[in-house]
Amino acid sequence: MRRTLATAVAVLSLAASTLAGGPAAADDGFAISPRPTPEAATDPTPSPVQTLRTAEAALAGDVAGERRPEATLALRDLFMSLPRLSGEERARAEQVLARPTDGADDPQGDGYTVRSKKRCSTKICVHRVASTRDKAGKKWAGRTLRVLKQVWAKEVGDMGYRRPLKDGRRGGKGGKLDVYLADVGADGLYGYCAPEFRLDAYPRVASGYCVLDNDFARSQYGAKPIDSLRVTAAHEFFHAVQFGYDYREDPWLMEATATWIEERFADGVNDNRQYLRESQVRMTYVPLDTFRSGRSFQYGNWAFFEYLSQRFGTGVVRRIWKQVGHYRRDGETYSIKGVKRVLPSTTSFEQLYTQFAVANVTPARSYSEGSTWPTPIWAGTGRLGRDKVASGTVKISHLAANDFRLTPRKGLDRRKYQLRVAVDGPAERSSPAATVLLVKKSGAMKRIPVRLGARGRGRTTVPFNRVQTRRVVVVAVNASTRYRCGAGDFTYSCKGRPLDDDRAFSFRFRVVD
Repeated sequence: MRRTLATAVAVLSLAASTLAGGPAAADDGFAISPRPTPEAATDPTPSPVQTLRTAEAALAGDVAGERRPEATLALRDLFMSLPRLSGEERARAEQVLARPTDGADDPQGDGYTVRSKKRCSTKICVHRVASTRDKAGKKWAGRTLRVLKQVWAKEVGDMGYRRPLKDGRRGGKGGKLDVYLADVGADGLYGYCAPEFRLDAYPRVASGYCVLDNDFARSQYGAKPIDSLRVTAAHEFFHAVQFGYDYREDPWLMEATATWIEERFADGVNDNRQYLRESQVRMTYVPLDTFRSGRSFQYGNWAFFEYLSQRFGTGVVRRIWKQVGHYRRDGETYSIKGVKRVLPSTTSFEQLYTQFAVANVTPARSYSEGSTWPTPIWAGTGRLGRDKVASGTVKISHLAANDFRLTPRKGLDRRKYQLRVAVDGPAERSSPAATVLLVKKSGAMKRIPVRLGARGRGRTTVPFNRVQTRRVVVVAVNASTRYRCGAGDFTYSCKGRPLDDDRAFSFRFRVVD
């Protein structure tokens, strides 16, 4: 079920001026307007029957608008719940998980009601029917197969990911990956993949099959059919790849990296930009590892993996999946710990995450295509003048940030004026960090870390005048990765309860000479 963010947070009083409401107008001083502290991303552990109902809703189009669950993960969850179902519920679950070619055994999924045809390469088979609402033409099936072969060559061949596990004789001889064409667009879907058979020796590893739309009609998707096909094929194929590492992995990692890989295969399509509105590039205060069904955070945070790949090369994501995998010689850990393990010894995760948060302040400079990306929702913005002080407190969740933008007011026309930034954050064990980004008149930028002591306190001073300074941005970060893993109802990393959410950061900004 979709959860909503907390909506009402009072604006703090400031010494600079008396404020009511959001950030002040440009010449009325500086205001801190705290971002809403997100409601914990909880998802009460569903019963097997509830998991069945969610999967049925995902495939049948019974859930409207933003409340629709993600089909691949809904089927993944149902597959995990299958051993705990019996009787009528077990039969219904098997029907939902059935392949379209199982026909009447797949009545609530996308079961074919007429005989199907298939076209195969050495590794993939594409299945279609020539009539009913799922009709797909021979030409489109051939085009789909060509795109899937290109995706395989890119993701498995060039990028070195594990190939999807063979499925024995399901779908035909040879254990090829089976992809079925059906009118899933009528149910608001692009496509999905479902895990199918676990390996006895590696029970977190499974084979699977996929379903893609039968024509990606512009009338349903609002884009060129070939573009929708390319990004969907790249995304869903990567889910089949993920099943060969760990189909039970943290859902935010599964969706964020599948969206990231769209950029590697279909860079010119840019369909994944739509999700950046709900990502840490814009909504910096929502935790990085948030997964909410019906929202886009888990898709939009592909930007994190874009940042990693720009710094360390695209192979870094493959190394993460090797760490979180549960197959031969894999690391058998969870998402955030997998990221930490692949970092060079010279970079801590806390440093990396802080640098990522600072990069998001200026996406046009930080990312190769960032000029088209959104900019942050500020926690504070406005002008600050001579002998003025602004202060206030915000609360920041784990793996989240708050950003403040200050510009010098009229009267600060001499180089002697500076901005003193004082931070009083949480204790060191919570991994707090703060960075000042000085944007000079020339456009050049300088990053100045605020060194926080064991008690989370620190200060720094930077030029703040209309001769040298265009603006100053302060980025406050809660980089905590401490969880009580497996704590129950949380959909963060390792299904854990974060131990350092809602940590208070107090700020004092003062113009001095």
